[in-house]
Amino acid sequence: MHGWWTVGHGIILVPIFLLAFASGLMELLTLPHKAGTPEELSVALGRLKSRVWAIAVLVWLMMITGTYVSYPWYRAPSPDSPRSKLLAVPDLAWLHTFAMEWKEHIAWASPILATVVVFIVTYYGAELASRNDLRRAATWFLVLTLAAAVIGGVLGALIYKAVPIL
Repeated sequence: MHGWWTVGHGIILVPIFLLAFASGLMELLTLPHKAGTPEELSVALGRLKSRVWAIAVLVWLMMITGTYVSYPWYRAPSPDSPRSKLLAVPDLAWLHTFAMEWKEHIAWASPILATVVVFIVTYYGAELASRNDLRRAATWFLVLTLAAAVIGGVLGALIYKAVPIL
């Protein structure tokens, strides 16, 4: 059962998140070029809003399932828990003392940054097409969302590879 939650968390949500990220970033970067008529801008903004909302929802789901579903099994206070197994092997202890600690903190930046992007896109709407500063800020926050998620994901994959949560 634990493995299925990990699969859902890391193998199902992550590819969907990456697709949403790629399409959201492309919508954001091409928005000024699609702002010909008010109708075209409205359609482009609708797509952009749906993409960034999808990104935020997916990254929040990844964090919630990772933190509150998979993570308690990892930290279980038993000698058979993945945490105990990692700490018992000197060559693998760094995966807990460094990788898991960084994963716990850096990964939580992702949903916060994604929420910032949702706010910028939803609040400013049509202004994004003409304001480079807003688009640039939203783009950077979106890229930082991906960076934090990737760091957390890579560290999580290393840990799972060393000691699967079964």
